[in-house]
Amino acid sequence: MPLNFLIRNKHVILYGVSLAILMFLMRWLELRFIIFNHALEMYIGAIALIFTALGIWLALKLTKPKVEIQVVEQIVEKVYSVESSDEFKLNEATLNELGLSRRELEVLELMATGLSNQEIAAQLFVSLNTIKTHTSKVFEKLDVKRRTQAVEKAKRLSLIP
Repeated sequence: MPLNFLIRNKHVILYGVSLAILMFLMRWLELRFIIFNHALEMYIGAIALIFTALGIWLALKLTKPKVEIQVVEQIVEKVYSVESSDEFKLNEATLNELGLSRRELEVLELMATGLSNQEIAAQLFVSLNTIKTHTSKVFEKLDVKRRTQAVEKAKRLSLIP
């Protein structure tokens, strides 16, 4: 990250360094004059340099990404139960525990079939905003963030076939 910063701003840094060298050269030549007559300016310049360095350090710290992404690969074996595959039984206890309404369950079932929000709204004769509201409530109640997660969790809890 600091290397990219240096590459992008190399002209500005070079001009700044050259101006700083020229300033220090001039000040060195007039050292006696500066020490006796301009002590206040020297202190102000030193403070400015300290704050400039502090500002650069802080900017570099603030522009670093705060989230590191780690990719974890695992082999997952999915076990399918063959028993009772004849007929689906709704898990009423879990349905009541989660507080899903019948309409939200309908939206979840249609979501599982792969329909978009617009298609679900057309099939249930409601507005798109209503479906979006039901979808967000389903996500909230199932504690998921995506449609695929909601469908998978609902199947695991026996809420949809």
